[in-house]
Parts: sequence; C-alpha cells; structure tokens
Amino acid sequence: MTISTFFKLVEIQTKLASLFPFLIGVLFSMVYFQSFNWETTLIFFAGMLVFDMTTTAINNFMDFKKAKNDEYKYQTNIVGQAGLKEKEVSRLITIMLIFSALVGGYLTYATGWLMLIMGGACCFIGVFYTFGPVPLSRMPLGEVFSGVVMGLGIFMMTIYVNTYDLQFFYLAIDNWQFVIHGDIKPLLAIVWASLPMIFTIANIMLANNLCDLEEDIANHRYTLPFYIGKENGVKLFNLLMYGCYATITIGVVFNVYHWSMLIVFLTLPLVVKNLRLFNVEQVKSKTFVISLKNLVALNSAQIVGLLLSLIFTK
Repeated sequence: MTISTFFKLVEIQTKLASLFPFLIGVLFSMVYFQSFNWETTLIFFAGMLVFDMTTTAINNFMDFKKAKNDEYKYQTNIVGQAGLKEKEVSRLITIMLIFSALVGGYLTYATGWLMLIMGGACCFIGVFYTFGPVPLSRMPLGEVFSGVVMGLGIFMMTIYVNTYDLQFFYLAIDNWQFVIHGDIKPLLAIVWASLPMIFTIANIMLANNLCDLEEDIANHRYTLPFYIGKENGVKLFNLLMYGCYATITIGVVFNVYHWSMLIVFLTLPLVVKNLRLFNVEQVKSKTFVISLKNLVALNSAQIVGLLLSLIFTK
C-alpha cells in the first residue's frame, strides 16, 4: 500500500475535524484553567490522530464489504478502487487499534482512571460507528455521534490531560472503592465551549449525507436526511452554523470566554455566503466542501480569539 493510498483510505483531509477540538482544547486549558502539560498533550495527540484514522479506515472497509452497488464498490470506494486486499486492510486497522490502546493505557496510568472511561466510550462509539450488524452510520445518528465524540470528547480529553493535577474532575480508585468528584461550573463551561465544534463537525456529516442521499439509499444506508427530508436537512445545516455564533455570544456574557472571542463574528459574512451556495444545491463534488470551509473559518477564528484571550488576561 502506497502512502498516497493510505492517506485516501484514512481520508487524511478530514482530520481537521479532530485537529480543531484538540487545538482549541489546549488553548482553552491555558486560558480558563491556566494549565498546560506538554508531555501528556503530545502523547494524547498521537493516540487521537491514529485512532481517528483507524475509524475512517474501518468506515471505508465496512462500506466496501457491505456495498450493494458495484459501481460504488469498485470505482468510488478506495478499497475497491485501489484493489487493496482485505487482509492487508484488516492488518493495518489492527495495528492502529493496538497503538491507540497502548497510548490510552499509558495516559490512564499517567493521568487517572477517568481517562480510561472517557477514552473507552469514545473508542467504543468510533469502532461501532461502522462495525457490527447495525452500524451507527447506517442510522439517523451519525451527526449526533460524530459531533459529540469529536467536538466534546476530544475537547474534554484534551483539557483533562492538561488539568488532571487540578482534579476539578477526577476519579480515584483505592482498595476496591471508587470516588468521583468534580466542580460543576468548569464542567458546564467545557460543555458549552464544545458546542461550536459539535455543530461544525456534525455539519460535515450532515453535508455528506445530504450530498450522498440517493447513493446511500441504493446501498441501504438510511441516514438522517432520509428521515427528515432533504429540505429540513438543509435547514438544520443552516441552524447549526448560526447556532455557533449564538453559543459564543452567550459564552462571553457568562464568562466562559473572554470578550476577544467575539472576533469570530468576522467570519459571519463568509459563512452566510457559503450557506447560500449550499442551499442552492447539495452536490458532493461542488458544495460538500462548504461544510469544511465553514469548520475551518469558524474554528480558526476561535483559535485566534483564544490566543488574544491569553494575551489580554496575562
């Protein structure tokens, strides 16, 4: 397998969806908690990236195996298109899963048992998103699971590996007894700050499902747009994007963010323009990229806002 084929199998261009929650999580830890641990952060990043690639590889592999349409199976799907052997793909997926598990084990040892629970939950959803008799991706749940696992899960775990020593959210196990304790205020702040990432990541899945609706039905994949209709799916796509700006505004009012986070509103004209284009047509080759452009624009602005927050709060 060539490097180029590997990158197509794991869809390396989509890893922005996990990179932004990670970067924003690091900066949020530094601004809100004044805490940063470079060692655990780098180790977590390696494990997170490899596991993200693993789930995408599983997704493409299972789509290939379950495809009902030969044109999709051998011309569209990278496994059939590149003539990859099933054993080769399975071996690669296993190696990446083992690496991710080892990283998770080390981080549990270094930061506490809560990492095992959070990481385990995200990994379970990630694997069974496309694996098993009834994959989550073939149900109207893809947007919810992808948004929450990546937008909240990665974000919260990134913050945790930077703040575990503060123990604002911690699980202790001693002599067969466990105690979990936490501070509700910072936990609520983390959940609220994750919403723009949940929305923009969910919109990538939603845009993909809107563009692939007919093809998915032909392959017996009944995603959210199948149940709510294409028109309502497009309305939801718009609502989630505008919801990002509302969330950040409310976050500034309630001191989740510094006022400098309002810089995200500079991206609003671009996002509005993109939404108008998407509303006209939902075509994979033309308008799917709009969901990625919106994610990059809004979350890049969040990064700038958090960097400004670091400067102004020193």
